[in-house]
Amino acid sequence: MVNIGYHAARTQGKFIRNLYTKFINIIGTLPIKQTRQIDITVYSFSCERDLPEQVASIRSFIRNIGIPERFIVISDGSYSDSSCKLLCRIHPCVDVIPVTKLLRNDLPQCVANYAQIHPLGKKLAALMSIPVNGTTIYTDSDILFFPGGIDLDNFTNLQEKACYYLPDCSASLDERLIYDENEKMQPVNAGFLLFNHELDWSLAIERLEKLTGKPMYFTEQTIAHLTIHHNQGKPFCSQKYILNVEDQFIYPDKFASPEIAMRHYVNDVRHKFWLNVGL
Repeated sequence: MVNIGYHAARTQGKFIRNLYTKFINIIGTLPIKQTRQIDITVYSFSCERDLPEQVASIRSFIRNIGIPERFIVISDGSYSDSSCKLLCRIHPCVDVIPVTKLLRNDLPQCVANYAQIHPLGKKLAALMSIPVNGTTIYTDSDILFFPGGIDLDNFTNLQEKACYYLPDCSASLDERLIYDENEKMQPVNAGFLLFNHELDWSLAIERLEKLTGKPMYFTEQTIAHLTIHHNQGKPFCSQKYILNVEDQFIYPDKFASPEIAMRHYVNDVRHKFWLNVGL
């Protein structure tokens, strides 16, 4: 039997994304009603293919959370000049830098090699290179922010060396890097992280160096998972910071509301991103 609700949601999401893309040069310059400043620097890693999601994500952050110190889009190298200019026109806080400009000179060779063969290797290299001067957020481009995220400002006054992560709804891990079953507990999603100090990546990188075979899709997330827990990371509240695919096969978005902070619209529910996008 055909799941009408599921297919209707996918069709609607595709239609809205196409419409958003068609008018993106206008949407990207629409003024955002926000005066609230927040002492956070935000980084996002994305590519030309994800331009519509990146524009919508940035606008939702500024509209619902506040104006960060800087919102820096790390380009994987595929963004055109016109797309970079469009992103920068969203708000004066937005900047675009190529990943090659961000990367540290002392990255481990295994990470540099991974970056050469896989897009997520580039993302890992970018994560490890982000400078931390105060409260810093990393966010994927397929995340929408909602009014409940105003409490992110509370994380700017922490005296401790804090690291917070988005709890994953399943353990999506490269098990070649997992040495003990207990290490699978409390899975970390590498799409949204908050930290106010440099992370110690050594444990996970030692395992990457010893890896037999090529890194794969979930290798980057596994390295982030191991690193966050090695640095005593704490989970965001999973009722406000949402990664959940339980509503994949129904029409409505079960989780989007003014009370939540954000939702990561991973591949299974990416179409629902566009059911909730605002201008």
